[in-house]
Amino acid sequence: MSLFSKDVGIDLGTANTLVYMKGKGIIMREPSVVAVDTKTDEVRCVGAEAKAVIGRTPGSIVAVRPLKDGVIADFDITTNMLENFLKKACGNSMFSRPRVVICIPSGVTEVERRAVREATLKAGARQVSVIEEPMAAAIGAGLPISEPTGSMIVDIGGGTAEIAVISLGGIVASRSVRMAGDMFDQAIIAFIKRKYNLLIGERTAEQIKIEIGSAYALDPEMTMEIKGRNLVDGLPKNIVVHSEDVREALLECLVKITSAIKETLERTPPELSADIIDRGITLTGGGALLRGLDQLIQSETGIDVHIAEDPLDCVAKGAGAVLDHVDVLHDVLDTDGPHM
Repeated sequence: MSLFSKDVGIDLGTANTLVYMKGKGIIMREPSVVAVDTKTDEVRCVGAEAKAVIGRTPGSIVAVRPLKDGVIADFDITTNMLENFLKKACGNSMFSRPRVVICIPSGVTEVERRAVREATLKAGARQVSVIEEPMAAAIGAGLPISEPTGSMIVDIGGGTAEIAVISLGGIVASRSVRMAGDMFDQAIIAFIKRKYNLLIGERTAEQIKIEIGSAYALDPEMTMEIKGRNLVDGLPKNIVVHSEDVREALLECLVKITSAIKETLERTPPELSADIIDRGITLTGGGALLRGLDQLIQSETGIDVHIAEDPLDCVAKGAGAVLDHVDVLHDVLDTDGPHM
């Protein structure tokens, strides 16, 4: 390993991208958003700066989210965004081409996997290894993945919910459902439109989800005043939304996630199922912060559910742990030939 190179782990998420640097921990946390000028196809700004302009840009500048459901929807813009993040993290010198461990959803196709690898190389990485998100999340949450016991991880991000049972450093059973934070926001937008004839934007929907969203009955229930456009007369209007509304809006999404958890449990070998009953299910990702989600999964499966410490950081921390202990954890990586 060269003296000058910096090793980084990247959690390339649909909503946020986190960068972990070997020896320093998480050094960057930026929204996966790029502002592009449609007249010139030029990238104006990336990350938090670009997110601030969503829904507030002149016609010629659009805020693009180049990842959809955890996979690359726009190759060039993703490459540009990664390049920007890597420069920010590693500096600009010719010696700073890092070795990168990057996380991808477990349900991706070979083509999608290759696209992530190629975009990262094109963005300036010297060598790229890929790790599946549930595995990275399990490592980041401190689960004993190398032992011959079953651990179950549910990682709910912005684009996908990743569910996996892990034993002996490998994934025994898994499901990847394209149903997560972004879909929660869309469900809230659709519900408010249907029930209150009010049109709200994605940022407002996300705010509602964070402030009063829940998966299980709250005591006391909460309310929040929101602004939007009245669809009857087209004028701005304020309304009060209740936490029961948000729960009703999210019901269908949550049913899909709990069903996927049950299906994964059904496909788990009996010996490992016994371990999961003893140890419980670990929740990671931004979705783990939805109030009462642990209670909902517990009541649906009858198994204890624990929320990991710093659930938003588990995937990035897992990628970082692989960099720090590559001799022990190299089996969990998928590394293509010539770049190593």
